[in-house]
Amino acid sequence: MKVLVTGGAGFIGSNLILELQRRFPDWELFVLDDFSSGNFKNLIDFEGEVITGSITEPETIEKLRKLGLKAIFHQAANVNTTDTNQRRMMEVNCEAFKEILKVGREAGAPVIYASSAAVYGNTSPPMKVDQGLKPENVYGYSKLAMDRVALKFMRENPQIPVVGLRYFNVYGPREEHKGKMASMVLQLTVQILKGKRPRLFKWGEQKRDFVYVEDCVEANIKAFESGKSGIVNVGTGKARSFNEVVKIIKETLETDVETDYFDNPYDFYQNYTEADLIETKEILNWVPKTQIEEGIPKYVKWIKENVNWEKLPY
Repeated sequence: MKVLVTGGAGFIGSNLILELQRRFPDWELFVLDDFSSGNFKNLIDFEGEVITGSITEPETIEKLRKLGLKAIFHQAANVNTTDTNQRRMMEVNCEAFKEILKVGREAGAPVIYASSAAVYGNTSPPMKVDQGLKPENVYGYSKLAMDRVALKFMRENPQIPVVGLRYFNVYGPREEHKGKMASMVLQLTVQILKGKRPRLFKWGEQKRDFVYVEDCVEANIKAFESGKSGIVNVGTGKARSFNEVVKIIKETLETDVETDYFDNPYDFYQNYTEADLIETKEILNWVPKTQIEEGIPKYVKWIKENVNWEKLPY
């Protein structure tokens, strides 16, 4: 069975492809990545075939058509939430997605794709799949546009399962290449490891639904196994403050350092996110296993053992 993960050198994509390799040894796995934001180090243990190319290139899409795929996990995207180039964002995230769906339709392959909680903007939590779709930036809008393309495709092609996963704030191994787009868990951990004061926007009470990357990987696999179509949230269903995150990191590192609070420069900042998981449970039969009390210590240990954190720009 031939299976593709686009964006497989990236954060979630690499965790997914390595778990697929471990769990389904008989599958023939392919990674597609243009390495614009992914990193080869994430693929060192991957034994399948790597296709180097962009989802925006017609010649790359043509290669995918010839593979005879049985499933597509579409993780590739412009993930720079501060990028204001609207055309570039829409071309990479939305226009290219239309081509991925065409490949899936021609091959009869289910398509599991990465959406985002950014589609909700600053609407009131808990975020419900069919409500409060008011993105604050073009990244969030590009993901909302993808979801609308997907819903139309689902209606017109009911024989092809398509699932959109609206990731909330994902953290975990293999994200250190992301720079300023890496999770605050990584950034705050590195700041403290370097002996700095952890930096938060005033006054650290902004809340996020922090979801561990292993749970996101499981959601992808459950989406494929479900054989169903729909758009679902992928979070824990429990918002936590940044102050709580810092507290757990400090306890894990057995240190006590004051927090440096500063003004938030972003007018599109999401102050409070929390996933409603009703559709997630119904469509995927999936529930998150990892809250931050378990996930952060596990990740901090991984950072200390696997990351050259002294070189990271935090």
